Amino acid sequence: MLHLKRLRKQFGDNVAVDDLSLEIHRGEIFGLLGPNGAGKTTTVNMTVGLLKPDAGEVTINGEGSPDNPRVRSRIGVATQALAIYGEMTGEENVRFFATMQGLSGAERKGRVAWALDFVGLTDRRRDKADTYSGGMKRRLNLAVAIVHKPALLLLDEPTVGVDPQSRNAIFENILALRDDGATVVYTTHYMEEAQRLCDRVGIVDHGRLLALDTVDELIAEHGGDSRVIAKRDGGDVEITTSDPLGELQKLQAMSHLQTFRVEWPDLEHVFLNLTGRSLRD
Repeated sequence: MLHLKRLRKQFGDNVAVDDLSLEIHRGEIFGLLGPNGAGKTTTVNMTVGLLKPDAGEVTINGEGSPDNPRVRSRIGVATQALAIYGEMTGEENVRFFATMQGLSGAERKGRVAWALDFVGLTDRRRDKADTYSGGMKRRLNLAVAIVHKPALLLLDEPTVGVDPQSRNAIFENILALRDDGATVVYTTHYMEEAQRLCDRVGIVDHGRLLALDTVDELIAEHGGDSRVIAKRDGGDVEITTSDPLGELQKLQAMSHLQTFRVEWPDLEHVFLNLTGRSLRD
């Protein structure tokens, strides 16, 4: 569905994207993870045609680049900065973006009703967006991105600042879109979201792809060892090991274990092991 071939983009002395290649399969949720300044937003902007690569090419659905309006119409984008108008109602927002996508008449009316129902805003469709909660605004942001039923959907931090109920609703929406055949590119700083939703994950830093695989394979290859934390008669102990069950058996044989827990590696461990633990601004 999306082929990025040796993309490069430089701003002055800063190389934001450096020889980046990706193939994103039709019908998958693909997580794009990276620290601040890793090149994620620049990559997304080149994917949708807002930025022109200095080198390399973007191909969507085998039909060409997003410079072509027909190809670009296959894309839906929900940006981190809300792309909705507060003085307009929810329904007016969705209708406006449907019109921008070339929909009209009965088709537009049906798509608007479908999008609002899909994100659970039908009952509030006639209220101004300024009166919506943060979670409702995020869901409206998703509705305007999907009203034309795009084949490729790019979601940039779609759950920032929302309550747990809205976050869970957005997760269910994304999974439903994938099950309906859409391809989703999902950028987030929340590792647990990527681990829950994504079929595959690519981790980028300094504009380069560091690793790409399923979550389980990334953890197996880059997650590192587990930690065993135990409280025993002889005092507390903490052990880093690749064989936590074996270490627990040894500890139990040496003295009575009062309590213990095992911290298994997860996607956050993978991310930090690959990109480092220093602060990024």
